[in-house]
Amino acid sequence: MSALKNSTARAIADVSQGTLLATIDIAAPPERVFRAVTSEELPLWWGSDDLYRTTEWSGDVRPGGSWRTAGVGRDGKPFSVHGEFLEVDPPHRLVQTWLYDWDPAANVTTITWRFEPIPGGTRVLVRHEGFGSAHEACANHASGWEHVLGWLAGHAGAAA
Repeated sequence: MSALKNSTARAIADVSQGTLLATIDIAAPPERVFRAVTSEELPLWWGSDDLYRTTEWSGDVRPGGSWRTAGVGRDGKPFSVHGEFLEVDPPHRLVQTWLYDWDPAANVTTITWRFEPIPGGTRVLVRHEGFGSAHEACANHASGWEHVLGWLAGHAGAAA
């Protein structure tokens, strides 16, 4: 049997429903991938110099716990994203709210992460919902999730 290679991230947005789905296969166990998403490791991989760079992460990883990231955009402007953990079931499932500061009209949305064991690694499935009528934001986040999951695979898969 050959070893799993990281796949290419794919995302699709149903803007009429305000929901997107994204997925990637990562050559690392679910525990490793879950830790990369829910710890101080996150700024090591979330971002790139040509788009934006996450520089800070803090979080109380438990139901009802808060989390926050901060970073700098390609244009040099600071940004932050924050929310609350709704469900924490390591290393299988994580549900969190998501609110970013670069659009004052943004809705609080919800992200559900699933980390499914597959031969040689983990299938990561992300469902991001609650965009409502913010169709452009939903579509833009679908593209964004392809980048994010690719960065996650590069980090977690390389360290496996």
